[in-house]
Amino acid sequence: MPVLHFPLRPGPSVDPQDFESAALGELDALYRAALRLTRSAVEADDLVQDTFVKAFRGRARFELGTNLRAWLFTILMNTWRNRRRDAGRDPVDVDSARVEHTAEAADGTASPEELLLRSALDVDLKAALDRMPPTFREAVWLRDVEEFSYAEIARILDVPIGTVMSRISRGRRQLYEYLTTAAAAVASAGAGGRG
Repeated sequence: MPVLHFPLRPGPSVDPQDFESAALGELDALYRAALRLTRSAVEADDLVQDTFVKAFRGRARFELGTNLRAWLFTILMNTWRNRRRDAGRDPVDVDSARVEHTAEAADGTASPEELLLRSALDVDLKAALDRMPPTFREAVWLRDVEEFSYAEIARILDVPIGTVMSRISRGRRQLYEYLTTAAAAVASAGAGGRG
């Protein structure tokens, strides 16, 4: 694995003794991303565990003063891509409400920001995210939920920055279309019931 550089938005310096605690501080964010990718609590746990095993084994390759969070997300995404490539692509139907309930049950110590984010991700938005192709969903999630820069997302996903921008734009457009279609269906059902 090559040494990773993130010069555009460096994270706080992590001294070697604090590496583990700083890395574990990103556990919740990595788990949320893994759950969104895998759509399975068990698979998300495995993906995060593999990510941390690789991170702790490769801690010597982490450069102090760079963005630890982005480095961990890069490991997570590479591990996920490798798993998908190795296992082949098997589509799986998922109950979004059950996935979110599992995530909430697993995390009894959510911060106020996380609680606000969860309440903002209503059923229609979750369904729209689940309908998106994975390449668009990953890019939109990393930008709009995890708040990585375009350059960081390009490094995490290992694609050119122009591809990231295109995926985010197309993904947001798909979300908008899914949500407006869902809203129109609800409005139509409500109008049909009156009369």
